[in-house]
Amino acid sequence: MQLLTAAIPALEDLQKNEGEAGRRKISQVTRYVAFGWTILQSTMLSCFLLRDFAYDFGVPFVVETVLALTAGSMFVMWVGELITERGLGNGASLLIFLNIVSSLPRVLGETVDLAQTGDRGTIGGIVILFLVFIATIIGIVFVQEGTRRIPIVSARRQVGRKLYLEKSNYLPLRLNQGGVMPIIFASSMLIIPISLVQFIPSPAFAEFMGRNFRATSPLYILVYLVMIVFFSYFYASLVVNPEDMSRNLKKMGASIPGIRPGRATTDYISKVLNRLTFLGAIFLGLVAVVPSLVESATRVQTFQGFGATSLLILVGVAIDTAKQIQTYVISQRYEGMVKS
Repeated sequence: MQLLTAAIPALEDLQKNEGEAGRRKISQVTRYVAFGWTILQSTMLSCFLLRDFAYDFGVPFVVETVLALTAGSMFVMWVGELITERGLGNGASLLIFLNIVSSLPRVLGETVDLAQTGDRGTIGGIVILFLVFIATIIGIVFVQEGTRRIPIVSARRQVGRKLYLEKSNYLPLRLNQGGVMPIIFASSMLIIPISLVQFIPSPAFAEFMGRNFRATSPLYILVYLVMIVFFSYFYASLVVNPEDMSRNLKKMGASIPGIRPGRATTDYISKVLNRLTFLGAIFLGLVAVVPSLVESATRVQTFQGFGATSLLILVGVAIDTAKQIQTYVISQRYEGMVKS
């Protein structure tokens, strides 16, 4: 829906110009899209089950599966919206966060068991992998919070006999505009050629895909990195519009020192944004690839499935929730000062 909002003019108008009523309409459209997408996915899943198992489930099984999965998905979406409305943070993100955190005890328990039964090489591999994960989390925090502050200066204004001097401020541009979305897009696209093996009955094609599209193969890593860079630029172009920024600065009577308003400001913001996006994309690529390579090198598979996407979601949701709690505490203090 984020992509569709930027691509469809009607949805973009609802988001930008209709205020709270427009956002409610977009939320309603999101529910309908989620409902239709859930029916499609549950139907495909039940058909795959019919094909892969020898049991003759029949049409009633498909109908029951679709109803159960659709009802469960709608319930989860409702709980997420309820958390967003009455709690702190984004409800859907918090549910995903809890799902990832719930797997940590099992992962840590299996790792401890492996360390107790393994040799010195296994223990050394676990230590190396643990240090890589800690370094990755620290890097994610720095990149998620990293911004390039472009200085802007407001023009002088005269109201009556008073002359208001120019005020200095800054325009923050995040280093990683897309968050975890480029990795999700790239992973989803890489599933397509792997899925083609099930539909193309060719032993040579199956052997080629199995050899070259493993998580540690050079071709897979190269394609993965290229797609992460591509989707980082693609998502950044949807999230940040330099022309809108330049237009808004001009309306506010503000400008970037040394840069003319209008086209020059748009070009300057675009250049800075492209450089930031490239650095963010390279970091996302390293976060996505390095843990898997270290797991393969150390032969420690207990953290399998707990990769880059999970780490980015954990760190991002934790930072956003902490900020919202801090904002809530500050607002409560101000309310108490006003009442007293």
